[in-house]
This record gives sequence, structure tokens and C-alpha cells, in this order.
Amino acid sequence: MPSELRTVPKTRLSYRERIAALQEIHTGCEIFRDADGPVTEVGIAPRWMLPPFVVVTSPRGARDVLTATFPTVDRDFPFMTEQQELNGGSLLNFAHADWVGRRRMLQPVFTRQQITRLTATMFSIASECVRGWGSDGGIDLDRDSRRITMRVLGQSIMAFEPDQDTDALVEPMRRISAYIAARGRAPVKLPRWVPTPERRHAVAFNKVAHDLAADILSACRRDSEREAPLVRAMLEAVDPDTGQPLSDMDICHELVIFLASGLETTATTLAYALWALGRHPEMQEKAAAEVAAADVAALVSDPRGCLPYTMCVLQEALRLGGPTPAIMRVARTDMDVDGHRVESGSQLVVGVYALHRDPRLWDDPLRFDPDRFGPTDVRTRDRWQFLPFGGGPRSCIGEHFALTAAALELAAVLRRVEIVSTTTTFPITAPLTIVPDGPIPAQIRQRA
Repeated sequence: MPSELRTVPKTRLSYRERIAALQEIHTGCEIFRDADGPVTEVGIAPRWMLPPFVVVTSPRGARDVLTATFPTVDRDFPFMTEQQELNGGSLLNFAHADWVGRRRMLQPVFTRQQITRLTATMFSIASECVRGWGSDGGIDLDRDSRRITMRVLGQSIMAFEPDQDTDALVEPMRRISAYIAARGRAPVKLPRWVPTPERRHAVAFNKVAHDLAADILSACRRDSEREAPLVRAMLEAVDPDTGQPLSDMDICHELVIFLASGLETTATTLAYALWALGRHPEMQEKAAAEVAAADVAALVSDPRGCLPYTMCVLQEALRLGGPTPAIMRVARTDMDVDGHRVESGSQLVVGVYALHRDPRLWDDPLRFDPDRFGPTDVRTRDRWQFLPFGGGPRSCIGEHFALTAAALELAAVLRRVEIVSTTTTFPITAPLTIVPDGPIPAQIRQRA
């Protein structure tokens, strides 16, 4: 490590301001960046009680953190350990030692080849959902995007029929995220055996989610012809080193996390894209014309290649309304982050939301402009300023699936209806992931 590295500057914010910023981590990283610069240390308790957060909001810093590998960094920060305790160990929350083998087991599930086999089914399901919207009238982009996405996920890869009203599943999921986030950032925590209302609710819903996963798994075991590619792949997966398969409990843990994270990621992106297009009729018509001109067989064969402008719309929706507020790691050795010496034990926070809205990185950053993701701009841009799915060895394994599902769902909507947004803002909240904060009303008009 270079000897001339600078000491990480401590934040100038007051204690109360620090707490407030950490509670809203998406906008909080912007506050730390504007007050202190691209790398800053945020302490809220003695180091022995809760190691300081180091907030990173520069592309170089993001690269340094996300490309670092074990034993320099690991993922066992408090948010993930709290999630693992509640939901069980999974690819999302494992520390390095358990993550390596699980990633190798599950990687074949998410190859482009595997996902291509699902696209026709996914598009058909999404199109059927949009037909169910009926004639002209009002919709809630948050609720209806969730319903489409839940059906696409559930029917295409897990072979289960979700209830039409997904609120009974989604609202508790968001409350659990808030519970995990609150415990993750608290310097002093109540023992888990203390039956607080939040704890009781989290445990109860976790059981409901795991019971659903167990039912899906049992149905696949009973019926060998049942079309459930994700479940089948998990049943067939073996550890390349030991030859051991996943246990039923392991599979249920993965199904719960995949359903929760896949639903929020794709549904929030779709809702934001539709809301933004509803605010910009000329962009909507350009995307709709591209979708209408596409041969359906070609569209389902390669939606991302067949719909270049529509993909730009989705990328811009991921920039401004994507589900990732920040990415965290724990420094396990002293390390270089954007020319600063970060001490071992520090909690590293890469501010994705802040990077995506930084006026030094993006021209007029709050303006919705899909052309930012045209070929020329992408080639000249720093790869580490746009991180909707993370980066480095622990980037999201489901990135291709999520983008493909969102593209097919957006295409299904634009083929049938025109969206007219009736609000000028897209309110968000970020317990663990960024989600809409309340209904997003819009009007639909049937296309000829």
C-alpha cells in the first residue's frame, strides 16, 4: 500500500445530522458528499462498539471497494448479518467463506442461455397481465408493476400462481427491511429474544415466506413435469468441490431472497420507467414505436438486442429510480480507497444513489434522458459511476434476468396502452432497497 495515502477526513456534520443522514442512506450519502467530499469517515459510537462508516461517492473509490477481494474486504457487515439471522444464509448475505461455493453452484441458473429459454413465457405472462387492466382508466404504477412482476417471476421460474393482490406479501417485506436496517445501524441492540412488535412481525412473516417456498419446493418434488426452471436448477445443483447438493432449507432460503429482491428490483424499475415515460410523451412514443415495429419472435428471442432505445429507457430508470441506495463492505485489512488509507474494521458504504445523481458526473443529473445510454456516451463514461447492480466479483448474479424481465414487461405495456402520469414526483423510501413511497397514480389509454 502506498505510504503517501491520505487520512480519511472525518465528517463535519453534527451528531444529529449524521444520524439523520444514515437513516435515509440514499440521500444521506449525498449529504456526506456535499459536506465532506468523496471519501469521509462517519462515526456514531466508539469504534469498539460500532466501527465507523466510510462513505464513498467517487467512481474511483467505488472501483477500489467493489473490486477488492477477500481477505481485503468481506460482506459480513451488520445489515447482512441481521438479514442472515432472520431469513437464513443465502448468496446475498453470506460472508466470503460460504459465498464462494454457493455462487459456483447457482451461477449456471442465471446464464444468458438459461434465461433465453424463459423469455417467450415471460412476455406472454406480462402481456396477459396488461390485458387484465381493461379499458381506459386509472392505475397505480407501483401496485400494478408489482403484480406484473410477481406473476412473471412466480409463473415463469417457480411455477406458482401468486394472488392478484400482492400487497399482502410486499408490505410485510418492506417492514422487515426497515427492521433489518434499523438493527443494522444501531450501535446498541436489544437481544433478539426480546419480543418487540417489530421482531414478532419479522419472525412471523419470515415463516410465511419460507412456508411458501417450502410449498413450491414440495410441489416440484411431487410433480416431475412441473415447469419451474429455478427450482429444478437448485435441486440439481451440486457443490463443485464436495459434490453435495443444496439442502431443502438452503433452497428455501434462496427462493425467499430471490423472490423478495427480484420483485423489488424489477417492479421498481418498471414503475419508474412507466412514470417517466408518462411524463415525456415523445420518449414514450419513440419506445412504443420501437416495440410495435419489432417482430414478436425476435423480441422474445433477444429483447435487449431488439429494443435498443427501450433498453436506454430502462437504464435511465435504473439511474434515477433504481433499487440500490448503497453497497456495503467491511474492510478486513487497511486498504486504499481513492487515495485514502481506510483502517481495518471500517464499514464501507458506496453511495450508489449519490453517484447516479452527482452533477460532477452527469449533465443535468435530475433530468430523465435515455440518450445518456446511447453507444457514444456509454463508451466515454467511467464504468464505475453507474452501478445499479453493483460491480466486481460480488455484483448481482441476477442482473441479466432482471433487465430481461423489465424489458419484456415494459414492451408488453407499451404494445397495448399509453401511460399518462398524473403526478410530477415519484416519491421513494429506502429501508434496504429503494421502493415507491405510496401509490404512483397514472391514467391509461388503449392503443389502436
